[in-house]
Amino acid sequence: MLKAFFGGTFSRDFTASIVVFLVAMPLCMGIAIASGVPPEKGLITGMIGGLIVGLLAGSPLQVSGPAAGLAVIVFEIVQKQGLSALGPILILAGAIQVIAGLLRVGGWFRAISPAVVHGMLAGIGVLIVVGQFHVLFDDKPLSSGLANLIAMPGQIFGLSNQDAATAFAVGLVTIGGMLGWEKLRPASMKLLPGALVGVVLATLVAFFLGLPVARVVVPESIVSAISLPGDNLVQQLLNPTIITTAIAIAFIASAETLLSAAAVDRMHDGVRTNYNRELSAQGVGNLLCGVAGALPMTGVIVRSSANVQAGARTRLSTILHGIWILGFVALLPWLLREIPMAALAGILVVTGVRLVSVDHVKHLLHRYGPLPAVVWAATLICVVATDLLTGVLVGIGLSLIELLPHARRLRLGVDEEARDDAHEVALHGTATFLNLPKLSARLEALPAGRLVILNVERLSHIDHTCAEMVREWVDRRRGTGAQVELFGATGRMRHLAA
Repeated sequence: MLKAFFGGTFSRDFTASIVVFLVAMPLCMGIAIASGVPPEKGLITGMIGGLIVGLLAGSPLQVSGPAAGLAVIVFEIVQKQGLSALGPILILAGAIQVIAGLLRVGGWFRAISPAVVHGMLAGIGVLIVVGQFHVLFDDKPLSSGLANLIAMPGQIFGLSNQDAATAFAVGLVTIGGMLGWEKLRPASMKLLPGALVGVVLATLVAFFLGLPVARVVVPESIVSAISLPGDNLVQQLLNPTIITTAIAIAFIASAETLLSAAAVDRMHDGVRTNYNRELSAQGVGNLLCGVAGALPMTGVIVRSSANVQAGARTRLSTILHGIWILGFVALLPWLLREIPMAALAGILVVTGVRLVSVDHVKHLLHRYGPLPAVVWAATLICVVATDLLTGVLVGIGLSLIELLPHARRLRLGVDEEARDDAHEVALHGTATFLNLPKLSARLEALPAGRLVILNVERLSHIDHTCAEMVREWVDRRRGTGAQVELFGATGRMRHLAA
């Protein structure tokens, strides 16, 4: 971090931290409300994500905080087990992540099929939209995604309720302001986030017109929002339901974090992610969130991409954004209490819609055929119709179908030969998600700046998970100016040669 102060990057990190802070504030509160907990719980997670995880992270430019991807499962925990169960669950989930990082299993999370991950995110997006749709009317979401979906027409036809109609109008102002700003903003103000513009606009309208809409409730002191574990902590940690839920959160949070870190790596040419260190740092963060009774955290792509685009160079930007959240909540809680609930719901509706990436499933269908698209759709449907963990397990189970024709020959050989002017890597056998960590580590360890010849002439099969990883590695390496040539590419590998 000293590099930020003495290496000439402080001004860029400082500016970027302000941008990330402005993006994070409304999202921290909105995700907390979508999770069925008070908004200050999300703000505490944002502070821990900046101040603690930012200092320890293995991905210096990734920003951690409450994630929309976990809002659905937290809402279910609060509904079924109560808010008091959330702390022990996060303490256990954080400990699992720390141990997983120390055991160097971080790379294995990258082996999860992209179809499963994006199907999971799309399912979460649908659940957020149908749940927050009711908050747009100052109503509370129901206990399941299907119940929320079925109740949506009733909200529309119930607009004869004047207060509900007013709240809905405030939500529409937020959505219109957010989308309008993102489309029409001048280049000189491109770093001002649309979510902030939407919330400020809706808050001003509600304030000056004196509208009778529900507003955010936050305590006078953020310290009073911290709820330490009770005397029965050990008993709760031994509860089978707590243990099962903690494993689910640790798995989903880790997968989302490490995939987000891989995406952040594609956005810049600086320090690459140390996946095991990042996993352990997230574990420390979630353990502390459990102790404080806050929301779970992950690395979040929206805030991370804003950080990179704003010009951040070191982890100082992430740390400072946590300081700004702490300062704002400590000094200006009265300002937060003027924000309409419907305004935060509007932001989350837009966020949810964007999680349903139809472009990604089109990409999978075009490049790899119908099976990954089926995996994506099945994961999405199961997440919406049942629960998050079931959806992920169904997706992983379906992705195993791709291995069946090659079940007797799943070994992958990787041979390297260094020449004067190039480095050749020859692959032979079958490349699947089972050997993705090994292949990824070998490719990442290749010397920088040299021509790499990737010989795939004797590669009998590559599944879509491995093919996507290789594609990203080729794009990233070429993006640094280094040359990559493919020899003997056919089928799926032929696309990478372009």
